[in-house]
Amino acid sequence: MIDIRFGPQVCTELTSAATREWLVCDGVGGYAMGTVSGLRTRRYHGLLVVAGDTPASRRVGLVSLDPAVLLPSGAQVRLGAHEWASGNVDPRGFELLEQFRLVDGVPRWRWRIGDVVIERELAMLPGRSCVAVVHRLVSGGPVRLDLSAACTWRDAHGERRADGPAPTVEQVAGGAVVEGAFRLSGPGWTPQGQWWLGVHHREEAARGLHPQEDLWYAGRFSGALERPGDTVSVLAWAAPLEVEPPPATEVIEVARRRNRQVVAQAKPADDVEATLALAADAFVVRTADAPVDVVAGYPWFGAWSRDTMISYEGLFLSTNRAELGRELLRSYAATLSEGMLANTADTGRVEYNTVDATLWFLHAVSRHVTVTGDTDLGDELLPALHAVIDAHRAGTRYGIAVDPADGLLTQGTEETALTWMDARVHGVPVTPRTGKPVEVNALWINGLAGLAELTELAGADAGELWRLHRQATASFRERYPAPAGWLHDVLDAPAPAYPLGGAAYHDDDSLRPNQLLAWSLPYAPLEPDEATLRRIGGALLTPLGPRSLSPDAPEFVGRHRGGPAARDGGYHQGTVWPWLFGPYVDAARRAKIPVDELFVGLEAHLTEYGLGSVSETADGLPPHGATGCPFQAWSVAELLRVRRTGP
Repeated sequence: MIDIRFGPQVCTELTSAATREWLVCDGVGGYAMGTVSGLRTRRYHGLLVVAGDTPASRRVGLVSLDPAVLLPSGAQVRLGAHEWASGNVDPRGFELLEQFRLVDGVPRWRWRIGDVVIERELAMLPGRSCVAVVHRLVSGGPVRLDLSAACTWRDAHGERRADGPAPTVEQVAGGAVVEGAFRLSGPGWTPQGQWWLGVHHREEAARGLHPQEDLWYAGRFSGALERPGDTVSVLAWAAPLEVEPPPATEVIEVARRRNRQVVAQAKPADDVEATLALAADAFVVRTADAPVDVVAGYPWFGAWSRDTMISYEGLFLSTNRAELGRELLRSYAATLSEGMLANTADTGRVEYNTVDATLWFLHAVSRHVTVTGDTDLGDELLPALHAVIDAHRAGTRYGIAVDPADGLLTQGTEETALTWMDARVHGVPVTPRTGKPVEVNALWINGLAGLAELTELAGADAGELWRLHRQATASFRERYPAPAGWLHDVLDAPAPAYPLGGAAYHDDDSLRPNQLLAWSLPYAPLEPDEATLRRIGGALLTPLGPRSLSPDAPEFVGRHRGGPAARDGGYHQGTVWPWLFGPYVDAARRAKIPVDELFVGLEAHLTEYGLGSVSETADGLPPHGATGCPFQAWSVAELLRVRRTGP
């Protein structure tokens, strides 16, 4: 794995340390997350964030364990860091940070105070909502270490204020139980019980959200560090509270050992692939309702079927976890209804509101069988996959249907946004793309061919599927090329001045990256076209991936910043999406365009934002600062996939 570290320069570079975030996950949807500096910049940061009924319904429990070192002289040095409502950083420490590293995926800090060096390691117990925080004396001493436990119990998307009831804290042997929801355990527990008022989250302020909350100072742990090697450790865990986890030092070793196994199983070619394999593991979870699922992004997303299926090959096949992927595909197949895959979204409800997730599912099954030779799964899912095609030919929800005139897939209503470009502002889709989107029909053609091959592998007749494939491919090649020199983004879209169903339609030739799928998919409808791809790359490509719209378009938004409406309005209007790097590289390789140098930007990004991972989005204008979720499944999956499938 890449040895991600920050040395003494972090002491003076607060911005650098406060914008780089670490993440460790428990494998069931919960996590611990924060910044290198220790400064809590998001409402989502915490040491014990517990998944609820769905991965998205998380609750923040243990917020921080702020360390204070009591020296033999009697001087006390605080190492924790909060930012208060005044905008000032609490001067209790972090300038004493000597070094931060990720060691086998486990965060490690080291502080130096004179001759005394203390390190902190933090890990979660795989498969359980439990965090272990271990402090070890590396040199010097003796000293005494106090750890102040700041707590809450609230929805991860909100805040808790002192004008409401204080959290209930029940004192138990060796610690406390907070709100009956999670337990704290460690040495020398001393109850406290007071509010820390006006803690400020600068990232929430930048996102136009309420940036302040109040934290409950529940108590303090205390222990002596007399000689090098001595430890002071704290555990925090959620239900079942009565089942105590292993000792904290053992939890650290279990997590480190598992991380090494994940990397070894992936058989990486180099340190970058090892880092990406470990990053991919964070998104694969087991929940009460699913044997395996995928978290779309941390810290605020849950499971989304489109993200899951786009990520499938990178997360499962590129990491040699096909058996686990098999479970996921079977589980998702059970959600099919009227030919559509369920979108088990962050609302916690089962919804059917995408046109492309189902087509990505066809692609994922086809890739699984092609890569692994698992024809048994193909045979098992074949009836369900044929039902998908039948439903799309007959017509299903939201106007999704095959146009018999050209064999292409049409979709949408004025009120819906069914493609991956599904952002809304005040309930109105920003890019509804009603009609025949280019990537939807590339996926449709790809799905028909993939299913035809699975059908023939099962010894059945695929003649009708191949006929549909030929018709759609011929129509695609005839209709999608635009006079501008690239492909239309949407065909047969309702003209803006006319209601849906009116007489006037138009073909949208906006220069967007969706057309890349027309060259990148295994059964892509178009042959490689170097001139067109160079034209697209010249307009859209950035070091972190393609923009979602050309800067020449009047609707282009170069900065994905501001409040919710501003961010959603620019989400697909020029914002960079790293996941699209995968389709671009596939298409460019087929066109014999060199791509090796293109990996430099994203590989450098592994140390710049969400450490060891790839962000959801970035600004369309230089310097292309990362935005959105700092840890995003499809961004990691696509970079890993195309890196591992290169020539």
